[in-house]
Amino acid sequence: MPELSLHPLRKTNGIALLLSFALAKLLVHLLTNAFGDYGIFRDELYYIACSNHLGAGYVDQPPLSIYILALNRFLLGDSIFALRLLPAIAGAATVYITGRTAREFGGGTFAQMLACLGSIVSLINLGMGSVYSMNAIDHLLTALAIFFTARLLTSCDRKYWIFLGVALGLGTLNKIGMAWIGSGIALGILLSSYRGWFATRWPWLAAALTLIIFLPYILWNISHDFAHLEFIRNASEGKYSGLSPWTFTTGQILNQNPVTFPLWVAGLYFLFFDSNGKAFRPLGIMFLFSFAVLAFNGHSKAEYLAPAFPALFAGGGVILERISARRLMRWFRPVYVFFLAVGFTLAPFAISILPVETYVRYAKALGEKPSSAESKELAELPQHYADRFGWEDKAAAVARAFHRLSPEEQAKCALFGDNYGRCGAIDYFGRKYGLPEAIGSHNNYWIWGPRDYSGEVVLILGGDLENKQSVFAGVEVVDSVSSRYCMPYENNLRIYLCRNLKMPLKELWQQVKHYD
Repeated sequence: MPELSLHPLRKTNGIALLLSFALAKLLVHLLTNAFGDYGIFRDELYYIACSNHLGAGYVDQPPLSIYILALNRFLLGDSIFALRLLPAIAGAATVYITGRTAREFGGGTFAQMLACLGSIVSLINLGMGSVYSMNAIDHLLTALAIFFTARLLTSCDRKYWIFLGVALGLGTLNKIGMAWIGSGIALGILLSSYRGWFATRWPWLAAALTLIIFLPYILWNISHDFAHLEFIRNASEGKYSGLSPWTFTTGQILNQNPVTFPLWVAGLYFLFFDSNGKAFRPLGIMFLFSFAVLAFNGHSKAEYLAPAFPALFAGGGVILERISARRLMRWFRPVYVFFLAVGFTLAPFAISILPVETYVRYAKALGEKPSSAESKELAELPQHYADRFGWEDKAAAVARAFHRLSPEEQAKCALFGDNYGRCGAIDYFGRKYGLPEAIGSHNNYWIWGPRDYSGEVVLILGGDLENKQSVFAGVEVVDSVSSRYCMPYENNLRIYLCRNLKMPLKELWQQVKHYD
């Protein structure tokens, strides 16, 4: 089995430097969350609802991030600042681990600094650290898996197989995409001089740990008719059908911030062609394998590859450090100033550091048009910002209609939404307005069912009149709600008071399932 000595480029500790970069990243998010946010995000509303229904799985995700959120809510409450503290910390930790990976690759102070800066100014990393979701956790666990693989390759210390197996297991229990990372690492080792490891028990023990940790979600899917596979199929054929291998590929440059392009291209060179980087080639194969799987899927969002970039940022830092050490290239050293300048210029497109009116003017001045990965109509804001507006307005409008009912009707009135954003808004803000929990047809709301409601009285947020008239004996429009800046399909919604469902609600429920 090959052994690898430490690279001569390795410098002194530098932990304080890495921590300072991580702290800078953390402060950016904490200040934004405290003073500059636009409002709670659609998906956050849904995740909070999921954390009120803990289980071994969910239609659209494994359960780890939801259990973490439930603990976070128990300890810190439901404020937006509390909700977004963990993704901010996860993003900062990812910066630190990326710098440590550059150090593991043999990089000195400048290489580690560039790797950290690449992680900090990456627009997708900024965005994922600004809202609660499984994604910030995914980025951190993938960075750890990359680091543990690098340590395994440099030290041949078998304990890192255990660390790697746990990181991959937790990562897969958090987001399915970690499976491509783990498969890519395994393929990379198999195609390298380290393939002899597979004749020992350690890789198989790591794989067993991964499988055991992930097993609850497998069993949940078996018991729920493979709901996650149905979700993926519907999403690919529906809201993601406008995506292509081309949009996936070009999206890497935009997501990672164009200024980082030379850094991660240099990282690819390091992993595949550099004499010092060849020991880490399994990580290069991991990256290309993940890229190929996602690209040839045909409908992958560009952001799905983002967790794999710490390997490239770290390797690129080593290459650029070496280039800049040459006498004729020392002028290159202040490149970090350019990184920061471009990062600061583009940051408003990823995190809400500008007031919304200022952001709209800023985006127009730079020629940036609103965008969406879901082929939806847009107005003044990109979807990741527009989906933070209008939710309390919707809950307040439903509350007005609900409280106009008699106490007898309120006791049997169901509040229905046909997507998890509307249902989540009713649940999150409904406590303030004295509303019961919503029922809905979308993803896990459908699994949670109609509870004990009969369909005798139902308030429905959104949708068209004809659809309601086809299943209820009586339907009237009792209110409407509009909000500036929200997604167009979430604007100007009617609220319907529906009475006397024409069939049993539990029978109708089987017809309204909506996974995507």
